[in-house]
Amino acid sequence: MALKIGDKIPDILGINQDGEEVKASDYAGQKLILYFYPKDSTPGCTAEACSFRDNFSELRKAGYQILGVSIDNEKSHKKFIEKQQLPFPLIADVDKKLVEAFGVWGEKTLAGRKYMGTFRTTFLINESGVIESIIGPKEIKTKEHAEQILNK
Repeated sequence: MALKIGDKIPDILGINQDGEEVKASDYAGQKLILYFYPKDSTPGCTAEACSFRDNFSELRKAGYQILGVSIDNEKSHKKFIEKQQLPFPLIADVDKKLVEAFGVWGEKTLAGRKYMGTFRTTFLINESGVIESIIGPKEIKTKEHAEQILNK
């Protein structure tokens, strides 16, 4: 069963790019943008991360913390953060626990080839750790994703 609007997110979210455990309780009392993306350093994922980077101060003023999640490892995340100068952490969900809990892992098709992957999805979580809104893959505009959230 995938998490849905009104559900409380699990406390243990995973390990970040520095090998540190990340918990939902670390963000208690703050709004959280938890965004899932397919792969570090690919064009769409870079555009999305840079949208958050470029609008970081506006998102912070609106009360949001940002946390990105992909199944890439810590080393890949560290490189991605350094190359794009991202001011927020990324969770290395290599065991796919988080993508499966949030229901964003499944069969995708590219050029007629079927494969398993992460559906680009963003969860807006309130100060109590409850999902308030879900922005699905068809709604997300990678280059303007931060503005989509700010204009909600």
